[in-house]
Amino acid sequence: MDSIPILSLIAFAPVIGAAVIFFMRGIAQEQARAVALIATAASFVLSVLMILDLDKNAEFQFREDVEWLTDLGIAYRMGVDGIAAVLIVLTTLIGLVSVIWSWNAITYRGREYYITLLILQTGMLGVFMALDLFIFYIFWELVLIPMALLIGIWGSENRVFAATKFFLYTLVGSLLMLVGIVATYQQYYETTGVRTLNILDLQTGWDLGAYSAEFQGVAFAAFLIAFAIKIPMWPFHTWLPDAHVQAPTAASVVLAAVMLKMGGYGLLRFNLPLFPEASEDWAMIIMAMSLIAILYGALVALVQPDFKKLIAYSSVSHMGFVTLGIFTNIFLMTRSDLNGFNGSMMVMVAHGFNTGGLFLLVGMLYERAHTRRLSAYGGLAGRMPLYAFFLGLFTFASIALPGTSGFVGEFLSILGAFQYEKWIAFIAFLVAILSAWYMLWMYQQVINGRPYGQLPDPHDASLTAAEKAELAAAGSGGHGHGHDLAHAPVSGGAHDHPEDGQLDSTNWHDLNTRELISLLPLAALTLVLGIYPDIVFNIVEPSFARIMDPFMRGPLN
Repeated sequence: MDSIPILSLIAFAPVIGAAVIFFMRGIAQEQARAVALIATAASFVLSVLMILDLDKNAEFQFREDVEWLTDLGIAYRMGVDGIAAVLIVLTTLIGLVSVIWSWNAITYRGREYYITLLILQTGMLGVFMALDLFIFYIFWELVLIPMALLIGIWGSENRVFAATKFFLYTLVGSLLMLVGIVATYQQYYETTGVRTLNILDLQTGWDLGAYSAEFQGVAFAAFLIAFAIKIPMWPFHTWLPDAHVQAPTAASVVLAAVMLKMGGYGLLRFNLPLFPEASEDWAMIIMAMSLIAILYGALVALVQPDFKKLIAYSSVSHMGFVTLGIFTNIFLMTRSDLNGFNGSMMVMVAHGFNTGGLFLLVGMLYERAHTRRLSAYGGLAGRMPLYAFFLGLFTFASIALPGTSGFVGEFLSILGAFQYEKWIAFIAFLVAILSAWYMLWMYQQVINGRPYGQLPDPHDASLTAAEKAELAAAGSGGHGHGHDLAHAPVSGGAHDHPEDGQLDSTNWHDLNTRELISLLPLAALTLVLGIYPDIVFNIVEPSFARIMDPFMRGPLN
């Protein structure tokens, strides 16, 4: 397979599909979505073939090196290790799922929508493949505009504000990273006399004495801010809830499942290998920020009345485990004990499945109810049993129930923290209680509440005065629980105020074929990786061991 440019085929299959749609001016939406499906399916199949052929012990494989701007040391360099390969498969799967979900959900400017979605897919894939900092930066920036367009054109009522906020936050981070790239390039040139943006060459700069401790601290910060915004880490997280709430469902899924992982990948690919001394110096600060994000995200999620915003803040909390695992592991000083790294990687993968599935489920209810207000739902278990099952599965995975992929990632991240400092692990463990609190409350509200139109139990001590009056008027005789009303419905006393109360879900249908196809692969992988996580660990551990090398020795000079 080395003779085939498989990485370029994986990365550019979506943008080729976008070009086909663009140049076929009269193409109908049905044809556009078919092209998008073929392009993303081809990319996914190729990525599976790639990871099956991966030699987990080799450094970077499937290399593609084409000279470009030789005087500046810029070339088209692509390659993957185990970390990148896993994230590439995650990206292609999510891209395919997003197209399937959008099949009937997008009715406005469908041709432009699929072009934008496919260009975004190519940008994200390129980020995980690039081995040249210039090429990496191009792909990094390529992601920015399509996501802003998806939010700003196909989003909800405040979409322009959310898209602008997302754009500005990400642009500031990108410009700071560009400063860091140029500075690192120049420092390496001044020491070696070689102009290059080859990531693997630049990583040797520390060994060669090219990066002083002071330089590392500043350059590390420039890269860190860019990646912290993307993760997002506290306090750079404020763009995320607005973006998630206003984005169309497929964009929310891509944002949560893939784009946030670009930040974690950046820390592993650039910050740690390029600046190991600064990584140690910054580690305690980053761990403190991670703990704040874990607890803050969970506490804010507890009080959210909006279904989608609750999931968005839970993402802030869960992604804190990624940075916590990474920066506790570098203090363990061993190539064999990789609990923190393994935990951070599994959190990224599991979060892609779990939170991606949850955003799909929010979108499914929004298509039926046209609201994200949690109080509008209730008692869906009887009317939408399939929906209740999948929401339950992803809810339990989100609260890290053993047997799900969410448990493996968060347990190992906390275990790595425990091996370093027990009090850090104790604080992180508190989120298990908080996440169970807000996620189970959400599930109770949506699935196990009283269905619209059903009389409440007259013996329920929590009945409001309005409900008691309605029961009396209905002549329930003290035994109204479980019977449908032939007159005015009672549910929380809020039906006189439909903007605050429960909606009539009588005619809501259960999951259709498109929705099931979108959810099934995410659900299956959530369970498979929860039972046998070595599928991922066997691929990524050699790469993590190589990242640990500079932390176990000093520079060569």
